[in-house]
Amino acid sequence: MLGINGKRLAVVALRRLNSTLAFIETSGSTITPASFATLTAAKQIGNPITALVVGSKAAEAATSLKQVSALSKILVTADGRFDHLLPEDLSALVVDIVQKDSDITHVLTPASAVGKNFLPRVGALLDLQPISDITKVESKDTFVRPIYAGNALATVKSKDKVILVSIRGSSFAPVELSDAQEVEVVSVKAPEAGNKAEFVSEELITSERPDLGSAARVVSGGRGLKSKEQFAELIEPLASSLNAAIGASRAAVDSGFCDNSLQVGQTGKVVAPELYVAVGISGAIQHLAGMKDSKTIVAINKDEEAPIFSVADVGLVGDLFEVVPELTKKIEDSK
Repeated sequence: MLGINGKRLAVVALRRLNSTLAFIETSGSTITPASFATLTAAKQIGNPITALVVGSKAAEAATSLKQVSALSKILVTADGRFDHLLPEDLSALVVDIVQKDSDITHVLTPASAVGKNFLPRVGALLDLQPISDITKVESKDTFVRPIYAGNALATVKSKDKVILVSIRGSSFAPVELSDAQEVEVVSVKAPEAGNKAEFVSEELITSERPDLGSAARVVSGGRGLKSKEQFAELIEPLASSLNAAIGASRAAVDSGFCDNSLQVGQTGKVVAPELYVAVGISGAIQHLAGMKDSKTIVAINKDEEAPIFSVADVGLVGDLFEVVPELTKKIEDSK
């Protein structure tokens, strides 16, 4: 381009600097495994990544995040209002951040109960369509997600100016950690959300067993165990012998055999452990949707026509009340 007196002038093209905002879910100051998987998905998108941590112990969590080399910035909202991750407060905060930073083109969150609660609210407030529970990143605007209880995969392309995505943690490996990096940490003040909801109380099930969502081994029980007492008598020793987390089918949960936090399936937790042992579970399509990506599936059921055998790598047809105690004993004897 020729300018004054025939001199050539440089033309500078101003363009938007794309970036990804990744919400980091924590339990106290501990970052959840699903959040590390979310950061892996964020890396695959290819933008600079800004992590968001909230709650009264957010600063401690931010220190742990410095081991993630992919981060360009960490936003910290050290406000006790966020200790219980109420979706009304979270959605207002995320919307405020997105509206103030025009570089943000993607917002990612784990597809946990927390993420599933606040991301649709963000979509409603920003007039955007979230893409939920993705299992693969094809490109910056194209993603794969399961539909029809996992029996089909849909490839979804978004044209939204800000793309909202929740990540199925079991489909992405946790991001690699390294020595602590120098990462910019920015304190962010939460806006007034006008939230009429308030936290009242909670009852948490505590256990020394591995976390169900991230365990390498899972032992799940179904309706075939017949009672809460028999569920405990058979499933707990087997899980202990394998150092496994305990899961359950919806039928077992609905029958009161165990707490609903242990439910595996379409309306429960989605898991993909190295080993999944299904005891007395028939294999309804909703349950299969939550565990069929497990590396090795072992099914124990007296009904040889049970659908669970269609996805099992190892199937044992027999009376679980005889098979499970014998299996537990053999595992213990082999140690």
